Amino acid sequence: MSTAEPLPVPGPARGGPGAGGGEPSAGGGGPAGGGGPASGGALAVAGVRRGLVRPWLRLLRSELGLMFRRWRNRALLAVVVAIPILLGTALRVAVPRGGGGGGGGNGLGAAFLTQVAGNGVFLSFLSLTIMLALVLPLVVAVVSGESMAGEASAGTLRYLLVVPAGRARLLSVKYVAVVIFALVACLMVAASALIVGVALFPVGPVTMLSGNTVPLSDGLLRLLFVVLYVTAGMAMLGAIGLAISSLTEHPIAAIAAIMILAVSSEVTDNIPQFAAVGPYLPTHWWLSFDSILRTPIDTTELSHGLLSFGVYIVIFASLAWARFTSADVTS
Repeated sequence: MSTAEPLPVPGPARGGPGAGGGEPSAGGGGPAGGGGPASGGALAVAGVRRGLVRPWLRLLRSELGLMFRRWRNRALLAVVVAIPILLGTALRVAVPRGGGGGGGGNGLGAAFLTQVAGNGVFLSFLSLTIMLALVLPLVVAVVSGESMAGEASAGTLRYLLVVPAGRARLLSVKYVAVVIFALVACLMVAASALIVGVALFPVGPVTMLSGNTVPLSDGLLRLLFVVLYVTAGMAMLGAIGLAISSLTEHPIAAIAAIMILAVSSEVTDNIPQFAAVGPYLPTHWWLSFDSILRTPIDTTELSHGLLSFGVYIVIFASLAWARFTSADVTS
């Protein structure tokens, strides 16, 4: 019995922890219990992220739905589809099938023009080059200029802010929607021109501007990269437009200001006396996508262009954020 008496001793001793162990696995979870709070913390962080991301995505879907349902924006998309069709038809009438294009002139557009008759893929590059001068900037100016000023003009901006969305979140949604719309517009230009080019002109291995010939699949991949590069340039203009739109309650004034800025930059960039400031203008690097159409690809030129776009985006997105987060929204 005396030997039996030590046996109960471990029992209470075990029961002490066991009392904690009555919170048994809590205690046994001591080490694991360290994992328990950690995993609970991870779940809490994941829950917070879901709580932030899901409302943001809902707001983005709503913004995109409104943007693509507006008749004005649909008309703009119809225009960007129609212009490559008209351009391809005009070139097909003017240039005999299999002809050499024979156009004179200098510049990127003239280089593409001489290639279209031999390969319909180049109609996409030509369309993007021509529309980058005015049409695509106009599309971006309309959607970005209306993004904030349109809400303020309609009196819906303050109601959007009543919802616990936050001004920074609302601004980010507006900007991402503008970029998505610009991407869709550029894709529609390229797709429309490609379909017309395939229908009206020969299609085969693509001769680059450097004189090298690459397979058709490689040419189409480069076309996708060109679309993405042009979209990056339009995203830069969208950031400028968003900043201007946050300064006014009149969308027409914002759209006009964006277009004046873009056209002034393009004109200045073509004046030799202003060559020194050319690389710092927002539109200077828009046509640098011709580097993608050379073998090897000139990554230096592309890097300069993308860096310029990124700097403008950061500067003007910050200006828009500073203005919108500190403004007294009354309409």
